Amino acid sequence: MSNLRNKIILLGKAGKQPEIKNFEGKKNARVSIATNESYKNAQGDWVDNTIWHNLVAWGPKATFFEKNVQKGQEILVEGTIVNRSYELNGEKKYITEIGVIDVLLIGKKSNS
Repeated sequence: MSNLRNKIILLGKAGKQPEIKNFEGKKNARVSIATNESYKNAQGDWVDNTIWHNLVAWGPKATFFEKNVQKGQEILVEGTIVNRSYELNGEKKYITEIGVIDVLLIGKKSNS
């Protein structure tokens, strides 16, 4: 098991337009995507659960997001799980993001 990897693959819909920023000549894109899962609860009723994932892309991948991804667009993302922390008003905050390695457009932009 020497080839363990930090890798995640998500299929979801963009919740908003990508937010694009430039940092010292490097382009950065941030967007959240929603994934859904359904399961039966103890009462036998189906329950839908939506999970939001924060994506971060740099360089050419950020440019791809800027030009091609719109709110409601279904995308397949391969990435790594990135955990980081920062301090806000003296309180330490923690955030989990997906560092985008590759992205694939799956369908046309949704109307919803």
